[in-house]
Amino acid sequence: MSDETDRLARARAALEALRDELEAMLDSTDEGARPVDLDTPIGRLSRIDAMQQQKMLQAHRDRARVRLRQTMAALAAVRDGSWGECRRCGDDIDERRLEARPESPLCMPCTEAIEQGR
Repeated sequence: MSDETDRLARARAALEALRDELEAMLDSTDEGARPVDLDTPIGRLSRIDAMQQQKMLQAHRDRARVRLRQTMAALAAVRDGSWGECRRCGDDIDERRLEARPESPLCMPCTEAIEQGR
């Protein structure tokens, strides 16, 4: 097995594990993300706390959905041979970045440029 084939196999395994983890998290938190029932007989502070918890969970689920979409796109890129290439500039994404976040669609310079509005 060549180094590149081994690298892609490791990436595919990491991405599939991440996909499964994100899907499981989204499934397990579905109940808690539902709106707080205002007719539930609890105190005002408890209701406020429940609403804050629900908002934080919704934000966490939104981030997980974005990451899941990136993971699915990265799996498609592994299949078509373009995984590890920046979607913006076409340069290779640094190996350390891919090890930390195998679903990364952009290299660090492009990510920083986008964050700075360039």
